[in-house]
Amino acid sequence: METPVETETATTEPPRPGPLFDEFARGYDFALDSYQVAACAHIEAGSGVLVAAPTGAGKTVPGEFAVFLALRQGRKAFYTTPIKALSNQKYHDLVARYGADQVGLLTGDTSLNGEAPIVVMTTEVLRNMIYAGSRTLGNLGFVVMDEVHYLADRFRGAVWEEVIIGLAESVQVVALSATVSNAEEFGDWLAEVRGEMAIVVSERRPVPLYQHVVAGRRLYDLFAETAPTALPQPGASADVNPELLRLAKEEARFVRDDSRAARGRRARDRIERNAGRRDGDRGRPKLIPRRDATIELLERAGLLPAIYFIFSRQGCDAAVGQLMTSGLRLTTGHERAQLDEIAERHCGSVLRPDDLDALGYRSFLEAFRRGIAAHHAGLLPAFKECVEEAFVRGLVKVVFATETLALGINMPARSVVLEKLVKYNGETHADITPGEYTQLTGRAGRRGIDVEGHAIVLWQRTMDPRQVAGLASRRTYPLRSSFSPTYNMAVNLVGTVGREHARTLLEQSFAQYQSDRSVVGLARGVARNERRAEELWAKASCDRGDFREYAGLREQIGRLEADAARSRKADRRQETLDVLTGLHPGDIVHVPAGRHEGWAVVVDPGLGNLREGPRPLLMTHEKQLKRLALHDFPTPPPVAGRMRIPKHFNPREPAARRNLFAAFRSRLAEVEASPDRYRPAPMDAEIAAQVEQLREQMRAHPCHDCPDREAHARFAEQALKLERDSEALRRQSEKRTNTIAVRFDRICTVLESLGYLTEGGETVTDAGRTLSRIYCELDLVAAECVRAGLFDELTAPEFAAVISTLIYEGRGGESRRPARMPNRSTEIAQSALRTVWRDVGLLERDQRLERHRDPDIGFAEPVFAWASGLSLAEVLEESELTAGDFVRWTRQVIDLAGQLADAAGPGVVRTTAREAIDLLRRGVVDAAPEAD
Repeated sequence: METPVETETATTEPPRPGPLFDEFARGYDFALDSYQVAACAHIEAGSGVLVAAPTGAGKTVPGEFAVFLALRQGRKAFYTTPIKALSNQKYHDLVARYGADQVGLLTGDTSLNGEAPIVVMTTEVLRNMIYAGSRTLGNLGFVVMDEVHYLADRFRGAVWEEVIIGLAESVQVVALSATVSNAEEFGDWLAEVRGEMAIVVSERRPVPLYQHVVAGRRLYDLFAETAPTALPQPGASADVNPELLRLAKEEARFVRDDSRAARGRRARDRIERNAGRRDGDRGRPKLIPRRDATIELLERAGLLPAIYFIFSRQGCDAAVGQLMTSGLRLTTGHERAQLDEIAERHCGSVLRPDDLDALGYRSFLEAFRRGIAAHHAGLLPAFKECVEEAFVRGLVKVVFATETLALGINMPARSVVLEKLVKYNGETHADITPGEYTQLTGRAGRRGIDVEGHAIVLWQRTMDPRQVAGLASRRTYPLRSSFSPTYNMAVNLVGTVGREHARTLLEQSFAQYQSDRSVVGLARGVARNERRAEELWAKASCDRGDFREYAGLREQIGRLEADAARSRKADRRQETLDVLTGLHPGDIVHVPAGRHEGWAVVVDPGLGNLREGPRPLLMTHEKQLKRLALHDFPTPPPVAGRMRIPKHFNPREPAARRNLFAAFRSRLAEVEASPDRYRPAPMDAEIAAQVEQLREQMRAHPCHDCPDREAHARFAEQALKLERDSEALRRQSEKRTNTIAVRFDRICTVLESLGYLTEGGETVTDAGRTLSRIYCELDLVAAECVRAGLFDELTAPEFAAVISTLIYEGRGGESRRPARMPNRSTEIAQSALRTVWRDVGLLERDQRLERHRDPDIGFAEPVFAWASGLSLAEVLEESELTAGDFVRWTRQVIDLAGQLADAAGPGVVRTTAREAIDLLRRGVVDAAPEAD
């Protein structure tokens, strides 16, 4: 189906807005942008629509029009969001417009007016309703999917695709997305799955964004002229400010040439430390700005309020402390009174005094009253609510935040500051991408308040201003599907539509759509290679015979000889490894090649790390102590004798080294001066016979005596290489075709073997219905534990501790002490749970499914202590968790306990789970807004 695309400079005319749109538009006190009008016109005409626009551009207006239209037409509208905080915010917005009787809210535990004509909910709630065939879906006319680009989220993104695929055809989908560079691809998929779907893309920011760099105590423009992001139509190129290039060049005189190359964080830090120690550093310009000085600079320039991104929780908290130490105050007396009221409403009047003391409320309030705050996942939700409300009202002037703020609720600022352009991505410290830069800086510039927004990067040593300009100029943010079938998804789909139809539905996923598109590209590559190969074979034709056949014989000979050479090399490497592994202190060996070629004595065999292989410490004939690795021995080193190494030899003592070398030199006089030269093993006799037989066939072939044989052979070799490339592309294509359906089949096989599906996988069993109610990463492990009665003998606190291991994921280096289970009963239950996990893992291995993560016991003791009635101060002190993390994980344990209570049905597990929920819901956990 052809999908219309609208932009700010549309060449195709959208439908004319109808009278209902005119009535709706009069409810706003500002004129709607052309892309908003176009999107609303498509909705009123009965089409679904994908709206992609920058952050703060008002892309929710078409979603609000769908809600308005549903009310006027007597139908229902569901407004879905990815996180509960956004759902709560949108619920209050719609209640203010339409009244509490017309609007409902469904987010996990919260259920307000769920049968209202307008219901705001998290996307997971709608997914669960679809699988359950809920009657609430009756008369549903519109589903607004806010922040639909969340479908790229690695952990939760699949839910969006489940909803899009599972909704009835009669429902109009209004998908609202941040600006993505493949909006047309995403819109084409939506059209294929949902039917008519217009794409409305706006690249224009409602508030122009200017780009700056702070170096020293000065604010520089990043570009010599107007920043591309400040132009009406983005995409134009601009030159970098020559002053910044001059600063970089001047700084480079104080830094070694190699330090400007891309490298890891440790190397960068070492360079910076070394650079600071050099005598010639005295004249270095001090360009790296201090945090307090930066905020003072922004205040003088009128660029507050600002979101200051620091990619670490500790860094955010430390920055607040630094500003407090500096004595900086950013608020007036009137503003402080308003801040006191906000803090009292969210915290002081809600939480107990002893909890407030445990949470460090006084320190938080002192900074808060000065207009300074942090915002990250480790912060107590009530504190975050204070910060969010105060920042939106312009009372908090600077928020030090991690990147999670860029994906959350509506908190625009006049300026966004990036302290560094490197962040930890879960595996390593890496440069941020242009897409991440766009996402982070997108909050700068408040529509209706600011005339312009400002993105500010702080100078860092070895910074290249051209690299920063490249980040600021490119708006590449492709949407990539993270969809993958799960056990819960499989039983729900089979139970709802049957095995075959479920497989067909999964083949409609955006993940498969993107994979199939790449297969089209691979197929084109194969076709191109085949055409070129045929042309080359034509050039290689020989009047004496079939040159393709002759070239095939030559290729076979070459392949067999290459395979044999690789095999001999592998044998030689294994032989070398065997020799090195068998070394002992005092062995005299000959290093066969390289910088340290010659005789050496083994001081330490270096067998401590078997994964890296042996790394012997040797004293060479040049009196050097060197630790060598396997690659330093291209051939097995001959061992010519042995000498005694002193028992307490210390390689750091010069006298010990001198004495050892003297003994080594004396011992060398007794050793054969020329070691036996290594002789590689001959080619395998069977392979050699095959090669000789092929050579005889080649020599007897009529093309062998052709005077132009080598000219023909050059064309034939190129053709054969293209044919090999084509075969590799075909293998890639086979791997990518039907990847989602193949994974679904493998999951169903696991479920059949465990009795969750009947034989043949056509019907869901009672056990499968239990699994269908459990939504967590280790869903099958949880269901198996319920079936095995693993939770039956546990108390409520013990139950909470054990099930926490199914959902908790510790942060690297989070705790200074090893985690453990709280008592013997939980240890036994956890051991049984791990046995279940291992058994499931073996089935997954047999089906070539990726194994799920290990159960993590890191939260078992804290949640057990809380369920047992310990105070917040005691739990936080013992666990070393932040208050925000503790509340978030406790809420997730509560959520899983509720799922297990529903899944298990009447009985002891349900009773224990509900008791655990009651014990956990107290104090700061009960007072906190719902965590995601």
